[in-house]
Amino acid sequence: MRVTVHLPGLLRADADGAAHVPVEVADGTPLGGVLDALTTLHPGLDRRIRDERGELRRYVNVFVDGDECRGAGGLAAPVPDGANVRVLPSVAGG
Repeated sequence: MRVTVHLPGLLRADADGAAHVPVEVADGTPLGGVLDALTTLHPGLDRRIRDERGELRRYVNVFVDGDECRGAGGLAAPVPDGANVRVLPSVAGG
């Protein structure tokens, strides 16, 4: 199945400047597998999205078709064919 991962400006440098990255994964692949495929294409993104245990960093929010993934199973969240996955790191400041 094909999924499109949308990246904000803060992460695009680690994806060769791409705002949208198409990712091919097997049918039924959960969010963790989609992120695995994404970081295989762009290894620099892994350290920005996941911590040393492989979990989502607490300041990174990931949405699958508009639904925040933590409420839908985290890295085990289902991802349908053609889904739009958005990775949004929190921004601090005043």
